[in-house]
Amino acid sequence: MSLQAAEFFAELCLPLHDFAVVGATYFAVPVPGAPLRLRIDFTATIHADTYGGLRVAVIHPDRGEIDAVALSFLDHGTFHRRDEAHNTQPNTKQYSTFRTYRYPGRPPWEGAVTTGLRDAIEQYTAVWFPGAWAASMPNRTAGRSSHRAPAPLATRSQARTR
Repeated sequence: MSLQAAEFFAELCLPLHDFAVVGATYFAVPVPGAPLRLRIDFTATIHADTYGGLRVAVIHPDRGEIDAVALSFLDHGTFHRRDEAHNTQPNTKQYSTFRTYRYPGRPPWEGAVTTGLRDAIEQYTAVWFPGAWAASMPNRTAGRSSHRAPAPLATRSQARTR
């Protein structure tokens, strides 16, 4: 069965314009003309055809891999809702993972919520590619960083009644 990596990365909605998915790997050039590249792979588990997260790496054409980070599906809540709905127990091979096996017409990562992963990838790559995300997605980052007035503090009498 196919991993359908291109569809997974499309669902991640990474805001990079210069990218390609080759096999199960996502390659991108976040800053045009710069030598550093971004590579994202699926991380395998000890179980065959089962994936537990993504590995994000910064690559230099002459020096190879400069840095990398593993982003687990568990840490980023990718399958929390799916596992909760299906009563999947922690410490089982299905918990916070997906397998390449799937039902026909459905992606293997069905039920994934990719917002946490996307935010983590943005955070990590902002260190290596300053400004690349802000230039690509000004509306999303502006909305997320807008300040709100803090809620008023409760007085002692209000706190006792709660």
